Amino acid sequence: MSSTALAERADGRLGFGGTLARWSRRFVVGSILIAVVLVGGTAVRVWQVARISDLTEADAIVVLGAAQYSGTPSSVFAARLEQAVKLFDKGVAPRIVTVGGKQVGDVYTEAASGKNYMIGRGVPADRIIAVEEGSDTLLSIEGVSRVMGERGMSSAVLVSDPWHSLRARTMARDVGLEAWTAPTRQGPAVFTRESQAHGIMRETGALLWYQLTHFSADFPYTAVQ
Repeated sequence: MSSTALAERADGRLGFGGTLARWSRRFVVGSILIAVVLVGGTAVRVWQVARISDLTEADAIVVLGAAQYSGTPSSVFAARLEQAVKLFDKGVAPRIVTVGGKQVGDVYTEAASGKNYMIGRGVPADRIIAVEEGSDTLLSIEGVSRVMGERGMSSAVLVSDPWHSLRARTMARDVGLEAWTAPTRQGPAVFTRESQAHGIMRETGALLWYQLTHFSADFPYTAVQ
C-alpha cells in the first residue's frame, strides 16, 4: 500500500480534529523551516557582499552618512570618509557625494560635516557634492539618485560599513543607479567579532524588512560611535 493511502487511512482514524491538528503542526514546522532558510540565506548574502570591494570606475563615490557632533564626524562616519578619500586618490571616480540631513538641534548636516572633513583631508571642494537630506538610508539614496541624475551621473561606488553594503546597493539599484560597493575596513563596525555579528544580524533584519515593505529600517549601533 502506498504512503498516500496509509496517510489517508490514518487521517480517517484521527477524525476531523486530529487531522486538522496534524496538518497544523506540519504547517507550523514548514513555516519555521522556510523562515530559517530565508533568514539564513539573507545573512550569508550580507556577509558575502560585505567582503566585496569593487574598484570599478564610476561617476561618483557616494558616502552614506552617519552621526556627527557639531560638525565633527563620529568614528563610524570618519571611517567611511577616510575610505572615500582613498578611493578618490586612486582615481575610482572624479566626484565624491556626501549625503545626510541633520537631527533636531543640530547645526550641521551629515553631508556638510562630511564635505568639510574631506576638504581638510585635501579633496578639492569643487569635487565634493553635499546632498543635505535624508534621515535614513532609503531617503538618502533617493536624494543622491535625484541629484546625480540632474548632473548627468548614473553610476556610483557606495561607501558605508561592510554589513550595510548589500542593503545600500539594493536600494540604489532599485532607484535606478548603477551601483557597487567598496566598504570601509576600519571603525567600530569591524572592531570586534561581537560588532561584526551584531552588524550582520541588524542588516539581515533591515534588508528583509525593506524587501517586504520597501521602507527603510535603520537601527542604531551598539559600538561606541
